[in-house]
Amino acid sequence: MTTLSTTDTLTDRKTALTPVSLLLRAEGALVGAAAIAAYAYLGQSWWLFAALILAPDLFMLGYLRGPRTGAAVYNFAHTYLVPAALGLLGFGFNLPLVLGVAAIWAAHIGLDRAMGYGLKSGAGFKGTHLS
Repeated sequence: MTTLSTTDTLTDRKTALTPVSLLLRAEGALVGAAAIAAYAYLGQSWWLFAALILAPDLFMLGYLRGPRTGAAVYNFAHTYLVPAALGLLGFGFNLPLVLGVAAIWAAHIGLDRAMGYGLKSGAGFKGTHLS
């Protein structure tokens, strides 16, 4: 399999672009765009969106307890399980604010994946399922 190597200017690390990683990045971009469209459809405040779009990255603080704990805490916040559960809760109980938070969270994860940031391994912050 052919891999292209490029330098990620944000983190100054080598990233292998394989057909699978490109597919996962495209999937993330589509999920991010769909979540932003869903948020727009809900008609909620864009100030709230701006205030919360980076909130899932606060889970990086788990790395203060070490790489294994950090990866587990970070991954908990960066899977679609939590925003999907929030979305179901918001839909089931007619809670528009909860639906909006779910859309923001899903948008964050999708955009992260589109940029090549994936779930972390217990070995350290830089190793992901996309690299």
